[in-house]
Amino acid sequence: MSDPGVDLVTLNHMTRADDDKPVVLSKIYTRTGDDGTTTLGDMSRTSKTDPRLAAYADVEEANAAIGVAISVGAAFPGVRGLPDDVVMVLTRVQNELFDVGADLCTPVTENPEFPPLRVEETYIAWLEEQCDRFNASLKPLRSFVLPGGAPATAFLHVARTVVRRAERTTWSALEAHDDVNPLAAKYLNRLSDLLFILCRFVAAGDEILWKPGGSV
Repeated sequence: MSDPGVDLVTLNHMTRADDDKPVVLSKIYTRTGDDGTTTLGDMSRTSKTDPRLAAYADVEEANAAIGVAISVGAAFPGVRGLPDDVVMVLTRVQNELFDVGADLCTPVTENPEFPPLRVEETYIAWLEEQCDRFNASLKPLRSFVLPGGAPATAFLHVARTVVRRAERTTWSALEAHDDVNPLAAKYLNRLSDLLFILCRFVAAGDEILWKPGGSV
C-alpha cells in the first residue's frame, strides 16, 4: 500500500469483486512525496509521519517477513522446512495483509459511493479456525519459547514479532484518528497468535524453553 506507483483512484474505487487487477502499477517514482506527504486511498493528503502510515508500513514489513519464512522453508524441505498446509495458510495471510493495508490507508466514512475493501469479522473467524486447527496437536506449554530453531521456524518468530508491532502501531492510529477500522487491529492480534502456534507446529516439539534466571 506504500508503493507510490499504485493508482490510488483505482484503490479508492476497489471493491471485494475487483480481484483480477486490483491496482495499476505504472511509473514507480512520482516525486509527489518529496514534500513529506503522501496520498491516502481516498485521495486526501497526509504527513508521512501520520500514525496511520506507520501502521500499514508495519503491515507491509510483516508481509515481507512472512514471505522470507516461506522462501526459507522452501529451501529446507522436510523436517526443517514448512509443511504444505502451513504454506497454504501463510500465502492466504499474505494476500489478506494487503487487504489490511488497503483498509488502513483508506479512512472510514459513512455511506461511501464506492465501498472500499475492509477487514471483516470473517477474516478474524478464519484466523481463529486456523489457530484451533494447528494447536489441537500441540502439547501444553510449561514455559515461554525462546525464538529460534530451524531457519523457517526462526523466521516465523521474526514475522510474529513484526505483526505484534503492526498491531501496536494500528492501535496508535486508532487513538489518533476516528476513521480507522478497529477490526484491522483485531486481525493483527489474532495473526500474531496464529504465527506463534505455527512456530510451535513447525518445530514439532524441538523447541527450547525459557529457564528463569538465565540458567541453561
